Amino acid sequence: MNRAVAGAQIDTLSSVPLFAELDAAELQAVADSMHEANVPPGAVVTVEGGPGDGFFVIESGEAEVTVQGEPRGTLAAGDYFGEIALLMGSDRTATVTATSDLRCYALTPWDFRTLVEGNPSIAWKVIQSMAARLAQ
Repeated sequence: MNRAVAGAQIDTLSSVPLFAELDAAELQAVADSMHEANVPPGAVVTVEGGPGDGFFVIESGEAEVTVQGEPRGTLAAGDYFGEIALLMGSDRTATVTATSDLRCYALTPWDFRTLVEGNPSIAWKVIQSMAARLAQ
């Protein structure tokens, strides 16, 4: 299901608020740390209450979000989920299920940690983005 990506699409990543302040080289470093995940229709990507083991950006396809079995929305190309899990490793707050062929780019917390430890400017900009989102 997963394979290394020679760079997740930079334009897709630049639309993610968490990475909005990163420059092209920093976005490329994030992209190079990601893996492609191709998920068939009906497959569960994340399970509510499960481990927060990754952050996902959707390249194509759609997925349904449910909380306690109740539909909460649909995710499509350009959408993302799991940013809190990426930074905190907390349990999943929702179940995400592919409703069509889903192509995502995934970033594990441990790959993200390695990335930011080697690139302090990325860490600082991500912290600033998170602080701005919390202030809203």
